[in-house]
Amino acid sequence: MQTKFSNPEVEKNIFLRRATFALLFISFLTILLFARYFNLQITNYENFVTYSENNRVHVRPLVPARGVIYDRNGEILAHNVPITNLSIVKEHTDDLTDLIERIKLLIEIDESDVSEFYQRLARRKPYEPTPLKYDLSEHEQAIIAVNEYMLDGIEISAKLKREYPQKDLFAHVIGYTGRINESDLKLINSSNYRGIDNIGKTGLEKFHESLLLGKVGNQNVETNARGRIMRTLSESPPKPGTDLMLTLDKELQLSAFEAFEGRKGALVAMNIENGDILALLSSPSFDPNLFTSGISKKQYNALLNSTEKPLFNRAIAGQYPPGSTVKPLFGLIGLTTNKITPKTKIQDTGLFFIEGVDRAWREPKKGGHGSFVDLDQAITESCDVFFYELGFQVGIDILADMSESFGLGRKTEIDLPGEASGIMPTREWKMENRGSQWFDGDTVNASIGQGYLLTTPIQLALMTSMLANRGKSLFPKLVKSKNLILEAQNKPEIKNEHWEYIHNAMTNVVHSEKGTAKLINKNINYKIAGKTGTAQVVSIAEEDYDKSKLDPSQWDHALFIAFAPKEQPEIAVALIVENGEFGSVTAAPIAKKVIETYMKRRMLVPNTIGEM
Repeated sequence: MQTKFSNPEVEKNIFLRRATFALLFISFLTILLFARYFNLQITNYENFVTYSENNRVHVRPLVPARGVIYDRNGEILAHNVPITNLSIVKEHTDDLTDLIERIKLLIEIDESDVSEFYQRLARRKPYEPTPLKYDLSEHEQAIIAVNEYMLDGIEISAKLKREYPQKDLFAHVIGYTGRINESDLKLINSSNYRGIDNIGKTGLEKFHESLLLGKVGNQNVETNARGRIMRTLSESPPKPGTDLMLTLDKELQLSAFEAFEGRKGALVAMNIENGDILALLSSPSFDPNLFTSGISKKQYNALLNSTEKPLFNRAIAGQYPPGSTVKPLFGLIGLTTNKITPKTKIQDTGLFFIEGVDRAWREPKKGGHGSFVDLDQAITESCDVFFYELGFQVGIDILADMSESFGLGRKTEIDLPGEASGIMPTREWKMENRGSQWFDGDTVNASIGQGYLLTTPIQLALMTSMLANRGKSLFPKLVKSKNLILEAQNKPEIKNEHWEYIHNAMTNVVHSEKGTAKLINKNINYKIAGKTGTAQVVSIAEEDYDKSKLDPSQWDHALFIAFAPKEQPEIAVALIVENGEFGSVTAAPIAKKVIETYMKRRMLVPNTIGEM
């Protein structure tokens, strides 16, 4: 029924227009929906699958704290300090190269840092953060924090860095840690180093790496697509590395360090009773802290190419002619083999001849030491002619065999890498290494610590301790442990009267009016037994030696060995001052200072120093 107000035709047109609009609108929305589905499922399928995979559980390594190293009295020699590192998770960035370039615009990044980053990246596991820059300053941390929103893939994390608070004082003993490189990876189980960037490179850090390292832990975490940790699901904590308590004493080390005054050389102080190394110094030294965060090529080349060789551990790897420091040992061998007796005397004219050899072996003292020179005087005044005759009578076979039982010509097996064995020459050694037979003249040269005979300072310290404790030999050690105290085999059978004779002669070196080390016997209330030594650097006849015509690098080396107190020996010291010329003037005063420091600390701190 129509009213006068209705118009069917108009109403029909309105309905059709509205229906058409609604249909078109719905169709448009449907098309948009399908387009979005197409975009998600087809066009960006790979991207969203990756994002989905990223939003899952990851296993992250938990790095253990490296073991702390102490001296015998609890002074920290190596420990860990917190630092902040900038790392990148490759899977969380679309363009790694571009990300690094953007970071370089914000903070200083060296090309060497970038090169090392890519090397580490090649060996890391998926989703594992790879360090780009270590030890960020507070300013650098602030810059990165402000711009973090546009640096997808970066990660700022707190780590522990090795620090050596004593710096160059113990550098050659403690060593240092450095970045793991390709050569290291060939020697280690990489699974033990997940998340760990540094490894022991030298010294105790390297020798006891397995103890100091600890065990890596694990953490299962859930992360979102941007790599942020949403929650921790489970955790296996890391096991810290083992702390090491050393036998070294900081004050003794410092006294030696100061006495050397930067001169080239080495010193070893050893406990005569148990083999504890109380001081082990190689001079000049270096700061091991330079290596912990990555030393620059310029700094490293400066150390490596220095004529002073600061990286070289002279105490265990330096091989030097021992000079007259071996005379007490060779005298003891002469007594033990009955080639001489305490009453044996020779006439020293300053020259020694061997039948068939035109050249004479000379005595440093012009005209010699006179008539009726016995072993005591020969040791006290360092008479070469007496030992030329002694060596010629004993022969190299016996000298070499018995000297080896006192530690010459073999490694001491101290717990440090890189120890040299020295050379105690024999007939077989010369034929194998020089392609020539042994001559009597070779024996004569060896009898005063010259020729082919070479020793290390650690060997001389062991020899001195054996002379002091009448043949008892304890392997030198740096880590306090009863399990490491092992007495050497083949202990020589020597009469007590011969030990006493040698001890008295060595005491006369320091305390008699004609002793070569008499300069150091002032102001001490105990007796030191010692022996000076001078070793040639270049082969020059004694009568032609003129230091003014030689380069300082060609001056003779100065050596000294000693033990104290003479009646109840506790400490043995052996040292060399390269190009120091005279052991009595250059080396002996250094030994005296170390011994004095020991004796004072022994009385002041009996509970700790007394057990040295």
